[in-house]
Amino acid sequence: MRFLFKTDYDQDIRLVKHGGQAFWYGLLALALLAAPWLLPEYWLAQLTFVLIYAVVGLGLMLLAGFTGLFSLGHAAFLGVGAYTEAVMVNAGAPFPLALACAAVLSAAVGVVVGLPALRVKGIYLGMATLAFGFIVEEVFSRWDRMTGGNAGLSVQAPALGGWQLDSGGEFYALCLAVTVLATLAVLNLLRAPTGRAFVAIRDSEVSAQSMGIHLARYKTTSFALSAALAGLGGALYAHKIQFLSPDQFGIAQSIDLLLMVVVGGLGSVHGAFLGAAFLIVMPQLIALAKDQLPAAIGQATGLQGMVYGLVLIAFVLFEPMGLYGRWLKLRTYLELFPFYRGGMFQRQKSFQKSERLK
Repeated sequence: MRFLFKTDYDQDIRLVKHGGQAFWYGLLALALLAAPWLLPEYWLAQLTFVLIYAVVGLGLMLLAGFTGLFSLGHAAFLGVGAYTEAVMVNAGAPFPLALACAAVLSAAVGVVVGLPALRVKGIYLGMATLAFGFIVEEVFSRWDRMTGGNAGLSVQAPALGGWQLDSGGEFYALCLAVTVLATLAVLNLLRAPTGRAFVAIRDSEVSAQSMGIHLARYKTTSFALSAALAGLGGALYAHKIQFLSPDQFGIAQSIDLLLMVVVGGLGSVHGAFLGAAFLIVMPQLIALAKDQLPAAIGQATGLQGMVYGLVLIAFVLFEPMGLYGRWLKLRTYLELFPFYRGGMFQRQKSFQKSERLK
């Protein structure tokens, strides 16, 4: 088992904790860089979708996993970024400028949503963001002159200067670069005072406020940063699918995004990537299983939704820490074997003095 002896503060906030992490992350980086030459076109496209959803998942993880603010309308931010990118690129704007505008405009919309949401929390915050999602979807449908309405909007391929990124490998490289930069930005944010304030708000708003943390400011900042990452992912998503319609950013997409971070593991950056991989791989597995199931079940229209619901219930009941939590348990078991104790990760509820009286 590996023991880390920390002797200064810099060791505690270091991105790479030990040589083992450097080795495995380096190996992963080499595999991702070699993917265009190792994978067929179809699986490279699926890996590109994993990277895009991971960027969006990082934003939602920042909001839900690290700040404790749940959103049931996060697909609206995805749609704002996607339509902003499509309109600007189609109008002839440079791709980097359109990408930046998609993130900034989504962040501005996030602030607009975050300010009224400061007065509510829990299920009421979820209902407020859900209503916002319905409003944005209706705007996409009605604003025909800008979004194309229900007829949809085609999106041109991105271009960097005179370099047209119209092949799958080139666009994958672009998504990989954006994902790496977004991940490093989130990791550095979580090490900074702002990220620690987010975690303090998640754990206890009363305690955070008593330590001088301005709740309204940091909650609004969390909404803005989360929406900006969702808009960034939406811009890449628009170029990948090359056609936008309002129904792509409805309540079903929002639930998929929330399912992604819950299954991946709330409160962990790794969980955003594991959840994105789950979100892309699960439909493929369901499609393969349909051929093995009876026709009455395999051809049912609600099969995918039912499977998603069962998976979510299973994780909430039996593995609240998600896929990343399961990996942590497996890693601890292998490190401590044969001295691993079955109740090591058993949850214990702690009560505050005021709660004992209820």
